[in-house]
Amino acid sequence: MVSFISMFCSNKYKFKSYLLHMLVMDKIIYFTMKAKKCLLASSFAKFNKAYLFGLINSHIIQYPTPSSLTYAWSFGSLSGFCLVIQMVSGIFLAMHYSPNIDLAFSSVEYIMRDVKNGWLVRYIHANGASMFFILVYSHMCRGLYYGSYMKPRELLWCSGVFLFLLMMGTAFTGYVLPWGQMSFWGATVITSMVTAVPVAGQPLVQWLWGGYTVGNPTLNRFFSIHFFLPFLIAGVSLIHLALLHKVGSNSPLGSDTGVDDLPFYPYFAVKDAFAFFCFMLFFAVFVFYFPNVLNHPDNYIPADPLQTPAHVVPEWYFLPFYAILRSIPHKVGGILAMLGAILVLLLIPYTNTSYIRNTTYRPIFKFCFWLFFADFLILTWVGQKPVKDSFILVG
Repeated sequence: MVSFISMFCSNKYKFKSYLLHMLVMDKIIYFTMKAKKCLLASSFAKFNKAYLFGLINSHIIQYPTPSSLTYAWSFGSLSGFCLVIQMVSGIFLAMHYSPNIDLAFSSVEYIMRDVKNGWLVRYIHANGASMFFILVYSHMCRGLYYGSYMKPRELLWCSGVFLFLLMMGTAFTGYVLPWGQMSFWGATVITSMVTAVPVAGQPLVQWLWGGYTVGNPTLNRFFSIHFFLPFLIAGVSLIHLALLHKVGSNSPLGSDTGVDDLPFYPYFAVKDAFAFFCFMLFFAVFVFYFPNVLNHPDNYIPADPLQTPAHVVPEWYFLPFYAILRSIPHKVGGILAMLGAILVLLLIPYTNTSYIRNTTYRPIFKFCFWLFFADFLILTWVGQKPVKDSFILVG
């Protein structure tokens, strides 16, 4: 009995000493972690004293991002990467391009055949335009589906629509520069729409052409506009980003509480990096294996004002709007419908009456969204078909 009591007492003292040891170790770990946090906070404070580093820290590294974001939110950042690719490749192409109706087509062929790696730069730029529109269309569809146009993001959405308009202007002026058959006749058809403006239409189109037909002044002006607009797009993109960081990113759940926010780095930086490499792989397949699949073969024929192509079509990303234009027999009505199909996007934030962002919980809107998506695809298909009554009716 005495030995049992002595063993119990000794174990009791050992247990107490063990508890005391664990308590001391817990305190040491706690104060060590607290010291590390203070040190990290002080280092970030020093980091933030420099304005540029503070901007990077607050808007990239520590930017609060909803944890439920999917890869659909990567389309915006990928569009920014694509803009950089287009600007860099475009500057290299401008070094060898000649904006003259007698030299433009030959200068493009010179880039393709004689300039070292010129074929690569041109294919990157030509296919990069298509990739840019694929990303932007996907970005806009994601915004529509998840209600990114709703309060408080109305200005953010409208700035995105303005960016889309600038992109369309840049793409159209760039399509004219190779001075092939589609370039010349596409410019003739689209710029002729300006004549629909009452009273001032004809003087405006002559001012735009720099004469009575599409010619050398037109090509020079389009080259200048095409070179300038990407820098304007870059500036408006910064405004778009500033508006985004003011109100924060939307989430698939449609919640703005911020309770589940995480810092952008490293979680979403790694996610965007993976999306970027997947996109570059997709892009490279077109550049190296199918470089002309998205371009019209008639544009490899030099521009001939005396020979109209059998079927004038724009690039694929303009086909839905071109289908709307030609499906309405009245010229002014077709132009207004085509412009209205773009400008109506500006009204969406202000005509919305729903308080729920997520389309999953809006079955009627979800049906209308997929109907709109199907309509877009059908118009794209109709736009590249010959001008026949059946296709006009479908359009």
